[in-house]
Amino acid sequence: MKKLLPLLGLILTPIAMADSIDVFFGTSGKETKGIYHSTFDTETGKLSGATLAAEIGSPGFLAMDSDQEYLYAVGSTSEPVVAAYKIGKGRKLTPLNTESISDGGGAHISVHPSGKFLLTAQYGGGSVAVFPIKKDGSVGKRSQLIEHKGGSGIVESRQKAPHPHWTGYSPDGRFAFVPDLGLDQIVIYKVDEKKGSISAHGHAQSVPGGGPRHMRFSVDGNFIYLLNELTLSVTTFAYDTKAGTTRLVNTEPALSTAAKSRQEFNSSAEILVHPNGRFVYSSNRGDDTVTMYWANEKNGELMAKDVENIRGAFPRNINLDPSAKWLLAAGQHSNTVSVFALDQDNGEMEYQVGSVINVPGPICILFKD
Repeated sequence: MKKLLPLLGLILTPIAMADSIDVFFGTSGKETKGIYHSTFDTETGKLSGATLAAEIGSPGFLAMDSDQEYLYAVGSTSEPVVAAYKIGKGRKLTPLNTESISDGGGAHISVHPSGKFLLTAQYGGGSVAVFPIKKDGSVGKRSQLIEHKGGSGIVESRQKAPHPHWTGYSPDGRFAFVPDLGLDQIVIYKVDEKKGSISAHGHAQSVPGGGPRHMRFSVDGNFIYLLNELTLSVTTFAYDTKAGTTRLVNTEPALSTAAKSRQEFNSSAEILVHPNGRFVYSSNRGDDTVTMYWANEKNGELMAKDVENIRGAFPRNINLDPSAKWLLAAGQHSNTVSVFALDQDNGEMEYQVGSVINVPGPICILFKD
């Protein structure tokens, strides 16, 4: 019997070392009741069943402060709001407060690295809003509303007016970035951290009719990868970290012409950069797939290398877990979240059989380390 003990120890070790982390889901649609929660095992890639963590109308996109003590959402009560929650033990979200956006519903939300304020993008209102964050984690009344002007007009049904779609920051927090689908631009703002405010700085012009949606910085901060929703492509910009300016490098299609022709509707939705800097991923609604790219770390150019079906419908959001070993894909129309293992050498995705869970209308995946 004693001879078996070392073997039993080897068998039990992986189970003992398994790391279960929290994951929250922002949702949208008639079937959802609010923000949902699950736990994710970073060793096995398994998700627990989703449960309701906070009740609120259509909490589409979520964000956390850098210390992951507070969670923020754009949602609705009797009007479009920013909602603040304290993240407690047992995955409990304790409501702190809500503040009115007062310019249509928020399409995206992000917390500045300083933790002093957050930004929201109003797709319908054509604006960007600033909300201060108080010491107790609650949000203050809207302190700024900046309206974008114009529209490229190239795609008449989508680009007659400005449509801010995402908010985020340079790695050093000195600049804020807002891709605008209607303008075919990334609008760039200078951040005044002390005042918790932003001011006009410049813009990055994307491809005509591309419809900028979301963006990410390369790991070294020298490049921007901009996802064009309407043309299903990614445009790379070289980024001057001191001046906060950009230079267009190239644009890479997410799907072949043949693949796009198979569906009446196709639309890019989310983009991610792997922490190793070599892989980039974007999701394709309609085709219901995720495209994997290889990134040239010297010049920022991307090359599409693989396309994987998400085993669901309408992947409006994807995300990498903190270990970067797994990619989760949210199928908004299939009410599912599926899990894929990532090959750390070539970036390819492998579907994990039996890993799908049901979440009503998932459109945002947010991990808590």
